[in-house]
Amino acid sequence: MRLSICIAILVSLGLLGCVDSPNFDNTPSIQYNSIDKFTIFDTFSQANADSLVITIDFEDGDGDLGVPPEQISDTAFVNRVYKDWGNYELTVFERNEDGTFKLRPLALFSSLFFPVLKRDGKPGPIKGKLDLRQTFPATRFGKLTTVKLQVRIRDRALNVSNVIETDTISIYLD
Repeated sequence: MRLSICIAILVSLGLLGCVDSPNFDNTPSIQYNSIDKFTIFDTFSQANADSLVITIDFEDGDGDLGVPPEQISDTAFVNRVYKDWGNYELTVFERNEDGTFKLRPLALFSSLFFPVLKRDGKPGPIKGKLDLRQTFPATRFGKLTTVKLQVRIRDRALNVSNVIETDTISIYLD
């Protein structure tokens, strides 16, 4: 009985060693997963604000996604390396009355970052889900506006992913 259990364990371990690791490209790839809206109370403006959680699925061959907190807090480093945008780019498009969409520039989205996703620091493939929570400033004069967002990410080697687009969602914008 013990011999058969030992053999079963050895065979299982041997089979696990035969599993190939995924072969993802070193340029990150993303896919749209979902967008959810929550209403929060903004204590600064004393008004309700819309908070969105955008979920994307990602793959990266060398696992160099995310930026360490000490680099994010180093303004000179961020300006030199990441320049116009962080490692998460969010672009907002507002629906016009005729149903077309136009770019809605929002300065608060100019430098977004997410933390390092592969904590062991070893190069290797990584796959998963990434949630970005973004709150839109609350104002007493905002109007309900239908928007869609475009997202792309980049890794520490500055390889830029494809662009994905969310479903439309209605939020309050000034």
